[in-house]
Amino acid sequence: MKISSLLEPESILVNISVSDKQELIETLVDTLEHRYDSQLVQSFKQAVIDRENLMSTGVGKGLAIPHAKIADFDDNIAVFATLENPIDFGSVDDKPVNAIFLLIGGTQKASIHIKLLSRISRIMNNDDFRAELLQAESEEEVLTLFREEEDERV
Repeated sequence: MKISSLLEPESILVNISVSDKQELIETLVDTLEHRYDSQLVQSFKQAVIDRENLMSTGVGKGLAIPHAKIADFDDNIAVFATLENPIDFGSVDDKPVNAIFLLIGGTQKASIHIKLLSRISRIMNNDDFRAELLQAESEEEVLTLFREEEDERV
């Protein structure tokens, strides 16, 4: 499964302004309201916050990958965002984040969830690619960059 297949323009946020981790997570999850009912979206939000409270998903190099698995959910969904101003995320390198990739999957598909997290980490580890994403000015440009990067890696 390609990462770009999980993204759509409605689930990409470019140069958003948020003040902290909590607001960021809520903003990212709220973008899913066009696809899922409010009760499910609320459970996404709580699951991501609960997971984040266990240990920060700030992986370094300005990137965070907040994620969660939901019982009785049979899908994998993603939201990607770049920030206007970096925020503290409790990252392993103690540096603020400016790129965030949210991933939510079902507990029955845990192996796919792990593979997607690994793929996201690998692709986002490319410094040049991350820099291009941070320079992108539109949702479509971000989506195109993900598609091109994945096509190069195949």
